[in-house]
Amino acid sequence: MRSMLSLRRLFPFIAWFPMRREALRADALAGVTVALVLIPQSMAYANLAGLPAYYGLYAAFLPGAIAALFGSSRQLATGPVAVVSLLTASALMPFAQPGSEGFVALAILMSFLIGAIQLALGLLRLGVVVNFLSHPVILGFTNAAALIIGLSQLSKIFGVKMGRSEHFLNDIWGVLQQLHALHWPTLLFGVGSFVLMWSLKRRHPTLPNVLIAVALATLVSWMVGFEAMGGKVVGHIPKGLPSFSWPDLDPRHVGNLLGTALVISLVGFMEAISIAKAMAARTRDGIDPNQELIGQGLGNLVGALTQSYPTSGSFSRSAVNLDAGAKSGLASVFTSLMVLVALLFLTPLLYHLPEAVLAAVIMMAVVGLINVHAIRHAWQASRHDGVAALVTFIASLAFAPHLDQGIFLGGGLAIVLYLYRTMSPRVALLGLFPDGTLRDVAFNPELPTDPKIIVMRFDGQLYFANVSYFEEMVLTAVSAKPQARFVLLVGNGINQMDASGEEVVRHLVERIEKNGMVMVFSGLKRQILEVMHATGLFDLVGGERNIFATEQAALNSIYDRLGRSEDRPLLPQVDCPA
Repeated sequence: MRSMLSLRRLFPFIAWFPMRREALRADALAGVTVALVLIPQSMAYANLAGLPAYYGLYAAFLPGAIAALFGSSRQLATGPVAVVSLLTASALMPFAQPGSEGFVALAILMSFLIGAIQLALGLLRLGVVVNFLSHPVILGFTNAAALIIGLSQLSKIFGVKMGRSEHFLNDIWGVLQQLHALHWPTLLFGVGSFVLMWSLKRRHPTLPNVLIAVALATLVSWMVGFEAMGGKVVGHIPKGLPSFSWPDLDPRHVGNLLGTALVISLVGFMEAISIAKAMAARTRDGIDPNQELIGQGLGNLVGALTQSYPTSGSFSRSAVNLDAGAKSGLASVFTSLMVLVALLFLTPLLYHLPEAVLAAVIMMAVVGLINVHAIRHAWQASRHDGVAALVTFIASLAFAPHLDQGIFLGGGLAIVLYLYRTMSPRVALLGLFPDGTLRDVAFNPELPTDPKIIVMRFDGQLYFANVSYFEEMVLTAVSAKPQARFVLLVGNGINQMDASGEEVVRHLVERIEKNGMVMVFSGLKRQILEVMHATGLFDLVGGERNIFATEQAALNSIYDRLGRSEDRPLLPQVDCPA
C-alpha cells in the first residue's frame, strides 16, 4: 500500500485508470472541444506575447498534456493564457525586438526558468508562497492587465503601427493619433469578428464561437484578397512538429530574467490553482497545490524543450473542458493530439487568417477579466484591501509595460498594510462585576471594578510588530490602578508568540513584580506554552501557580490569595465577551 501511494505521488495519472468506456469517450469529446477553442486562441496569445502566431501552437502542444499528467486537477486546461503572455512580452521587450530570433530565444528561456522555479517550489512543498500575493493585489493587477491587453490590440484592429516605448499610455496615444490613416478592411474584419463571437456566445453558448469566427474570417479573407488590399495576415506557418532543443542558458540572460520569472511563476500558478479549486468545488475532487506546482513546472520545462513560451491554467478553456464532460486529465492529452494534427496537416489553411481577427479573439477573452465589482467588494470588506487593489491597478497601468513593478508595489503595500493592521490589535480591559461576569470597561476608571485586580484580554498574535503596543496597554492599565495586586491576562485570543513577544512578556512580569504585583495568565494555547517552556518563561512567571486553563480558575486562585470574603464568592462561571 505504501509503495502504491509513493507511485501515485510520482505518477498521479495512475489514479485515472482503469477507465470505463463512457469516461474515455467523454474525455475524448471534451479534448476535441477544448482544442477547437485552443488552436485559434493560442495563436492570438502568441501575438500578444510578441511572438509569431505559430509559437502559440507549440505552446498548446505538450505543456497542457504534461501539466495534466503530473498535476492534481482532472479538468484544468493548461496552455497559453492572456495574462502570462502579456507579462512575458513586457519582461522581454527591454532586451530584444518582439518577433525577432533573440526575442523568441528569450521567451523559450523564460519558460524554462518558470518551469524550474515552479517544479522546485512543488518538490520542496512550498506552494504556500503563493499566499504572498494577496487576492486584492491580484484583483488590481488582472483588471489593469485586461485593460492593457485590450488597448494593446487597438493598433491591429485599426491597421496602424504601434510604437514601443517605456510608457505604454504614450504608445496608445500614438495609435489614436493615426486614426486618420486607419485601414478600413482591417477594421471591418476586427470589429465584425468580435461582434460575431459576442453574439454567438450570448445566443448560442454551446457553439465554438472563436473557431467559427476564425474559419469564416479566413475564408472571406482568401476570397476577397485581403492580403492584396494591404491587410496583415498570419502568413506562412512552418509545417510539422517543433524541434527539440535546450534553451540558451546564457548566465547574463538568466540573471536578467530571473526576477520576472519568479513573478510570472507565482502569478501563473495563482491563476491555475484558483481555477483548479473552483472546479474541484463542483466535482468534489481533491486538489494538492504542491502537486499542481509540479505539474505546471514540468509543463513549462518540457515546453521550453519544444519551442514553447510560458503557459498556465486557462479559466475559459477549463470551463469548456468541465462543461464538455471531462472526467480526467486524459482530456488534455486528447487536446494535445488535436494540436498535433493541426501542426502536421492544417497549418496551410491558416495562411489567410487576418491578424485583426486574432486581436479580436484576445479582446473577447480579456473582457471577462475586467471585474470592477470585485474591487468594490474588497473595499467594502476592508479599506486596506481596497487600497491595495486600487494602488496595484494604478501602478500596473502607470508602469506598463513593466507590469512586474506594479505587482511588486501592490504586494509590498499589502504586506505593509497587514503589519499596520496587526500593530494595534484589540486590547480589552475587563471589569469583574458583582454578578460574576467579565465585561469590557474600555479603560473607564469610573465603572465599578475590583480595585485589586486588573483583567485584560489581548486578541492577536504577540509578535515584533505589536509588542510595543501590548506593553503600552498593560502599563497604562497598571498606572491607572496602582493599588492593584494582580494583573490577569486572558490569553485565549493569542495564537502566536515570537522571540520579541516572549522578551516583552518577560520584562513585564519582572517590572510588575517590582511594583508589588503578580502577573497571572489564563487560556494560553499549547503553542504559546511550548514557547514559554522552551525559553524558561514558564518558570519565571511562576509555573502552574500563575498559569491557568480558564479565567474562572485564575480568578478563584487570585481571590483565595487575597482572602475570600462574602462579597467575593467562588466563581463557577465567568463569561468573557467576544
